[in-house]
Amino acid sequence: MAKRKLPRNWPEWWDWEIKISQHIELRMGDRAFTEIDLRTMLTRATNYYPDDVAGRWVIETKHFRKEWEVIVEPDFDNQLLVLVTAYKVLGE
Repeated sequence: MAKRKLPRNWPEWWDWEIKISQHIELRMGDRAFTEIDLRTMLTRATNYYPDDVAGRWVIETKHFRKEWEVIVEPDFDNQLLVLVTAYKVLGE
């Protein structure tokens, strides 16, 4: 997988309050991360790009020196950044 260029500016929704979705809460145990880990991953984010699902974005980051992706969906009406899911990138 080719490395993407780092963004010069993060979008306006990047600094919005975070909302943890029920889906990601269910995945935390399966994928061995906590809410604190998730928030830390966001502080280590290096890039973002549009997801295949319209209105969602993929955030590239690291967790325990492994590549991870966090899927987010900005809620423009409430100015919340909804964290949808997070997973380790396979095949790195």
